[in-house]
Amino acid sequence: MIDIEESSGNVYSDLGRDDAKEMLVKAQLAGKIGGIIKARHLTQIQAAEILGMSQPKVSAMLRGKFRGISETKMLDCLSRLGRDVQIVVKAAPRSRREGRIEVIFA
Repeated sequence: MIDIEESSGNVYSDLGRDDAKEMLVKAQLAGKIGGIIKARHLTQIQAAEILGMSQPKVSAMLRGKFRGISETKMLDCLSRLGRDVQIVVKAAPRSRREGRIEVIFA
């Protein structure tokens, strides 16, 4: 019999990673960057030139290996790909003790 465990919504948290929130945000940003690159039919070399990164770094990011890439750099990548990026900081509802970080794509 296979045990099935319900996800918390963050696979990195489910795996016990200390940096789970950061990794989830990076995964979401990398997914959006990859989607834009694919939609524009860019090669990794063309994307690297636009993003100001090396082709191997672009390849690693698109494969989920984004440890050496900051969230700030990923936001810059989105901007270079023609996307407006907004960061909104607001008070969390009183029902939660802690704020949360989420990525919302419009």
